[in-house]
Amino acid sequence: MAAADGKSSAMKQELVYFWYYFTLQFNQIVWYWILGMILGSLVSVFGKEKIHNLFLSLQKKRMGVLGIIPASLLGIASPLCMYGTIPIAASFADKGMEEDWIAAFMMSSILLNPQLLFYSAALGPVALTVRFVSCFLCGIFAGLLVRCFFKKRKYFNFLGFTSPESRDTDSNVFIRLLKNLGRNIRTTGPYFLLGVFLSALFQRYVSPDAVAALFGRHRGFGLLMAATIGVPLYVCGGGTIPLLMAWMDNGMSMGAAASFMITGPATKITNLGAVKIVLGIRDFILYLAFTILFALLTGFLLDYVFGITGFSK
Repeated sequence: MAAADGKSSAMKQELVYFWYYFTLQFNQIVWYWILGMILGSLVSVFGKEKIHNLFLSLQKKRMGVLGIIPASLLGIASPLCMYGTIPIAASFADKGMEEDWIAAFMMSSILLNPQLLFYSAALGPVALTVRFVSCFLCGIFAGLLVRCFFKKRKYFNFLGFTSPESRDTDSNVFIRLLKNLGRNIRTTGPYFLLGVFLSALFQRYVSPDAVAALFGRHRGFGLLMAATIGVPLYVCGGGTIPLLMAWMDNGMSMGAAASFMITGPATKITNLGAVKIVLGIRDFILYLAFTILFALLTGFLLDYVFGITGFSK
């Protein structure tokens, strides 16, 4: 009887500890999540068409290779998921948009959007800047590679794709915004709570020394690990922010964090499925190789060349 009481008491104590870490992490990040969703919905309802029309208008300016730069920026500004981006990119291609511009737009759009950018502010200003700059540059390099190596054949195959119908069609602007926000909550909410849950488990049962050893002290190995675990672990951008906060607070290097933030969204299962549709097997493998190499190079430069550090607190 005494043993059973002792076991019950220990379980209650563990629940108290876990609830403490859960609420601590939740309170730290929930407002970034809420404001990020609001920003994402505002951009989606009021700015999406303007962003895409602005991209189309660049064709008239005959910018050549320099068009890759605004294309990458507009990809970040676009609020669409990858399955929404591909039909839009297909419509760009139908209108004669250069493939290197489309590649830059799609690559940066895969990695980042306005909602995730704002949400990433929870990691601190240094990590936020690193995420934005690295995603922007990744889009630019993707565009340059397509321009250099795919002059004689097409890189994308958008056959069968048409522009998606907008779901933001309610005549009342306020209702339209609320519906978009509701979809945002249903989509990201479960992953946000899962991320906080995993972060609480991590903080309770994984020692800071283990994190520092894995992602901090042995930085070369940490970069490889961060780039690798981004493949199976990354399900939703919002869900990984609490984990990154915990890892960075416990010694994860900025380079390892940047590697994870690149490989994660670029190799997310749903994004891979969407990209595979418009690329043949050879070009799909090239896409994966480029993503992993760029992530490792970014992490290496941050840790060993620039020595950039940053924490979520």
